[in-house]
Amino acid sequence: MAARSRSADSPRRPAPSRRGARTSSTAVEQLREIERHGGDGELRLPRGKRLHVSSLDKSYFEHLGVTKGGLMRYYATIADVLLPIIKDRPLVLKRYPEGVPGPSFFQQNAGAHVPPGVRTAIVATEDGTAERFIGGDLITLLYTVQLGAIAVHTWQARIRTPSAADTATIDLDPGDDVPFRDVVRVGKVIGTELDRLGLRAAIKTSGSSGLHIALPLPSKTPFDVSAELASRVAAKVVAQIPDLATIERSVRARPRGTVYVDAQQNAQGKSVVAAYSVRERPEATVSAPIEWRELTLSLRLESFTIATVPNRIRTKGDPWTAALKRRNTRQALDRALRDT
Repeated sequence: MAARSRSADSPRRPAPSRRGARTSSTAVEQLREIERHGGDGELRLPRGKRLHVSSLDKSYFEHLGVTKGGLMRYYATIADVLLPIIKDRPLVLKRYPEGVPGPSFFQQNAGAHVPPGVRTAIVATEDGTAERFIGGDLITLLYTVQLGAIAVHTWQARIRTPSAADTATIDLDPGDDVPFRDVVRVGKVIGTELDRLGLRAAIKTSGSSGLHIALPLPSKTPFDVSAELASRVAAKVVAQIPDLATIERSVRARPRGTVYVDAQQNAQGKSVVAAYSVRERPEATVSAPIEWRELTLSLRLESFTIATVPNRIRTKGDPWTAALKRRNTRQALDRALRDT
């Protein structure tokens, strides 16, 4: 299995600029100071932008002692890596106003009272058009956390090319009775199949219970092509290991002990959790990019948390962006579709 060809030998993204690092550091210190003095205050950001934040001392991950302010500080700390990943992408919010495991609700439309400087845009939806939050700058990211969002969910397209898929995503979603090592086994089979097909892909933990595999696509790739590619790869892999994997969508109909190989998120307007996003889990786990050589039976989801990921980025760089920069060619996609 020539896994290195997909991501491990790719050049890593350069370290954040000093200016970007200073901006993140300044925001982190301001957030810490605001939380120390009651949790409500005004955050001063570059270019004269200001954001009112509140309840920073509210517990979000109770048994870890992580507050709403702590969550904001995590995102400010990793902003120089995360913001380019979500730049120009419509965001979908799942809000947890009381933290984990409190009540939650989805929000897609931006609403009527968006603070100045927070980025929104009118985008096409199934029902016509709607104003949505658009990722890519710190004030918008932190405002979504101010609203109670924990995870960052984005479209797989950018607003300038909403009908073109940037990636085809395969989500490995295990049943409750399936150990994570079986998810790893399925991921390794997918890696081998991608090698056979001559396709490149990035891989990350879902931060919840599984793995996400993203194939970078040529520009202007329609969503029906990305959906077909992901579906065919999924079906091919499941045919090889039916005791470990399934493409059955119905939870009740899935064979016991199998991993659902989900290729159904590849449509315009559907969202996926972003790399480096925190998840709504008691352990504050993160959807963490890894290199393919790290996909071993010793891999543990709980190794990647709000506490550990910033240092991992500092020491190992950003394998996600590096892998996605090396797009698959249209010829490679055509060959793969013929071969599956």
